[in-house]
Amino acid sequence: MKPMHVIAAALAATSLWVVAAESTGKLPAPWFVTGGMPSSYQAGIDSVETTSGKGSKFLRYAQGEGKSWATLAQAVSAQRYLGQRVRFQARVKSRDVSAWAGLWMRIDGRTPGSLAFYNSQDKPINGTADWQTRSVTLDVPEEAISINFGVINAGTGQVWIDELSFEVVGKDVPVDSPRINKLPESPTL
Repeated sequence: MKPMHVIAAALAATSLWVVAAESTGKLPAPWFVTGGMPSSYQAGIDSVETTSGKGSKFLRYAQGEGKSWATLAQAVSAQRYLGQRVRFQARVKSRDVSAWAGLWMRIDGRTPGSLAFYNSQDKPINGTADWQTRSVTLDVPEEAISINFGVINAGTGQVWIDELSFEVVGKDVPVDSPRINKLPESPTL
């Protein structure tokens, strides 16, 4: 290879690395990372992997033994949703997810334990999957205080979410109810 081609190839590779490094941004509030081992994961905004053109949120395994889980989450007051049915919906994409990924939602009251919960464990996203629409639908009891929702990543790999919506839906939209899968190291929020 001629020296000029080697330099051009090196510059092109460096430019691609710079673009990839600049494609991520800081995660905006009110999003946060929590879970079994949140310090093993990184989260942020990806301006390259996006369906909306505005940048997707991502949760990526970064370090550790790869046997834990984390979630990119948000919590909202349940006050305006009491007695209604709500749906959290997003476009989801994964790369090299070793255990499973999926959307989840939990409704909490004043007492310990959740009033309603679903974590997509019965409809997992595994390995590498292109963008797909996923959703979680739950009823909000009158005694609810908060609604927590997000995306979970169990094990290694990365998951993205984009085109998110949180809305009240009619009673004709079925509620998700968890079916217990016997997956090893399966997270429960």
